[in-house]
Amino acid sequence: MKILFDLFPVILFFVVFKVFGVYAATAAAIIATFVQVAWVKYRHGKVDTMLWVSLGIIVVFGGATLLLHDETFIKWKPTVLYWFFAATLLLSNALFGKNLMRALLQEKMPLPDPVWHNLNLAWSGFFAVLGLLNLYVAFSFSLDTWVNFKLFGTSAIMLVFILLQAAMLSKYVEEDGKPQEGKREKGEG
Repeated sequence: MKILFDLFPVILFFVVFKVFGVYAATAAAIIATFVQVAWVKYRHGKVDTMLWVSLGIIVVFGGATLLLHDETFIKWKPTVLYWFFAATLLLSNALFGKNLMRALLQEKMPLPDPVWHNLNLAWSGFFAVLGLLNLYVAFSFSLDTWVNFKLFGTSAIMLVFILLQAAMLSKYVEEDGKPQEGKREKGEG
């Protein structure tokens, strides 16, 4: 359900685009993101920073698309969001010594420090490449192809990346879900 909730604006954008075109789809995505923020605020009392960032980016780029009647801006929106994620992961670690992947997942998955570092780098690189890939598809293919890629392509790429990460991290977790003792990462003391 969380994945569907997170994909709600993208799915709505896709459906509305297929029926009414890019401008109606852009307006629908903006409204859907506002609805997401309101729902999270109502249910949990607090909205995650990333959802606020996502709202800000869709309002700016979607708004520019609608005001200027230029689809270029909405095509840039996923890339800006992905690059924001990549930069946040890198800079929070480099400038503040805070590994965000560790902060998000350490309660569910205890891992050695070097693995957390590599995981943070892997996700940052993944988002940077996904941003580039979005630009390539957006400006090398038709609008319809880009919209299909935005929903199906990026979802499939994300799923494959998550499965690869899970396979690589599985060696650190025993069958009962507890960390394996005695497994040492290269370079650990």
